[in-house]
Amino acid sequence: MANKQKKKRTKVYQGVDAATTRPTVTRITAANRSKFGQWWFERKKIVKPIAIATLVIAVIVWLIFELVRIAN
Repeated sequence: MANKQKKKRTKVYQGVDAATTRPTVTRITAANRSKFGQWWFERKKIVKPIAIATLVIAVIVWLIFELVRIAN
């Protein structure tokens, strides 16, 4: 016969020396942005990787073009 496992305690201790729960603080800031600044703030996560990838591809194409031009 297998030994019966002891049930784990799931109840939170609420005695006198229990840790007190601290309230969560939510900080909200307002910013007065220009139209372009607001557009950039809203789309930054999408635009930045696309811009970086485009720049890298443009540099690679330019390097290949220069290499072909030098070889001829």
